[in-house]
Amino acid sequence: MSQPASTGVPVLALEGVNKSFGAVRALRDVSLELFAGEAHALAGENGAGKSTLIKALAGVHRPDSGRVLLDGEPVVFHGPADARDVGIAVIYQEPTLFPDLSIAENIFMGRQPRRALGRIDHKAVRTSTAALMARLGVDLDPDRPARGLSIADQQIVEIAKALSFDARVLIMDEPTAALTGSETARLFSVVETLRAEGAAVLFISHRLEEIFELCQRVTILRDGRWVASEPLTGLTQDDLVRRMVGRDLAELYPKQDSRVGETALSVRRLTREGVFRDVSFEVRRGEIVALAGLVGAGRTEVAQAVFGVDRADAGEVRVDGTVLRPGSPTAAMDAGLALVPEDRRQRGLVMEMSIERNIGLTGLDQLGRAGLVQRALERGRAADWAVRLQLKYGSLADHVGVLSGGNQQKVVLAKWLATEPTVLIVDEPTRGIDVGTKAEVHRLLSSLAADGLAVLMISSDLPEVLGMADRVLVMHEGRLVAEIPRAEATEESVMAAATGLTGDTGDTGDTSDTGVTGLTGERTRT
Repeated sequence: MSQPASTGVPVLALEGVNKSFGAVRALRDVSLELFAGEAHALAGENGAGKSTLIKALAGVHRPDSGRVLLDGEPVVFHGPADARDVGIAVIYQEPTLFPDLSIAENIFMGRQPRRALGRIDHKAVRTSTAALMARLGVDLDPDRPARGLSIADQQIVEIAKALSFDARVLIMDEPTAALTGSETARLFSVVETLRAEGAAVLFISHRLEEIFELCQRVTILRDGRWVASEPLTGLTQDDLVRRMVGRDLAELYPKQDSRVGETALSVRRLTREGVFRDVSFEVRRGEIVALAGLVGAGRTEVAQAVFGVDRADAGEVRVDGTVLRPGSPTAAMDAGLALVPEDRRQRGLVMEMSIERNIGLTGLDQLGRAGLVQRALERGRAADWAVRLQLKYGSLADHVGVLSGGNQQKVVLAKWLATEPTVLIVDEPTRGIDVGTKAEVHRLLSSLAADGLAVLMISSDLPEVLGMADRVLVMHEGRLVAEIPRAEATEESVMAAATGLTGDTGDTGDTSDTGVTGLTGERTRT
């Protein structure tokens, strides 16, 4: 962790800011100072007010009271363009690209260099984009359409877009959530370069180790209120968690004992040419099975083929002994399968719909009468699951987009758990979720398994895999290369298989040169 560089007048600051949305008070008398040459962490649970604070700095929301200060002088942003014009760039948690435009067009949308007669200089746009990608150490074709990019690549494009502004203030909202270790290391290197050039950085991450690695100071929010702003030197992760949640965090991985029953999900020789091949495994009732591997190993693609979102070229899927029709999510749902996708905003929720309508989408047959949805039944179903999952919301009629990331994830879980599935497939269940909500999700999954549900969990978080799984299945380059029982699963054994050093169950191999401790490829810090 570099030393703080905070001296003089802050580049950007909030002073006594309040912001409400109806009856929900998102920010209450919050203050923050960002200094040139310093990386400042913003920490807090989902719903603590972090996103609202970011949007106040970025000109998306105007404070109800309090002030925004730029170089010590009050300033009013009438919109995001005003904030951009003074050098404030934001990398939001969820990518917001135009899918039918190229990477280069997305990065320079509205700012394309022009030739004579006002024509766009496409060569200059491509050249500038290639230079940004080289700066990030990423090999992405500037002419490639944004549609079909992985979440990791979409995030890289968003980062390149922000860097193209040569911003004085760089606000980064969970920028590493879908990045590999090498991409994260490269990003941190870029941030250090920007700091050396005098930029102020506001960094939001639920990965506490990243906060301690990159940042010099931290501001902590809880329930919309300012808790503390202090140097990270001398603090521990336990100290930070205690300030964030207002209590000692019990177990992050509350794994319950459960009785393992009959096979609920059986996958045999599943193959999709060019993506994955010859994948076979079983998940039994009462069991949490983790599907692990590096980004790009084919884990998500296997889950989508099992559920029928993508059609496999060969193999079969059985639920309780019944063979599923390939390529049919409807058949999968009828058989008792549920899939919580990795990208909750694009594939898990309809953001323009209400909380209650999202939860009810999987049960329209039960909620309808004569082709019409009974609002009382829909609201009762949503209210029941909101209580069971401890959802934090203003009104069930609110758009789901106003919820924090953690509460949006709970809505996706509620939507599928309401179908009373036999098998629950969860893809990155705690991506972008704070430590407190993460523990709640883990407790829920463990409780569901103890009640006899079969759970297939895809995760790039190695501690989560080791803490929650009864068995670990490891994929490498489209193949299932290892099955490791809980008692034998270690960081070394899982990573050895994930990186292709060994495909033998329980054989850890020589991992001395891998330098990795997580499934995203994060390097060991010594």
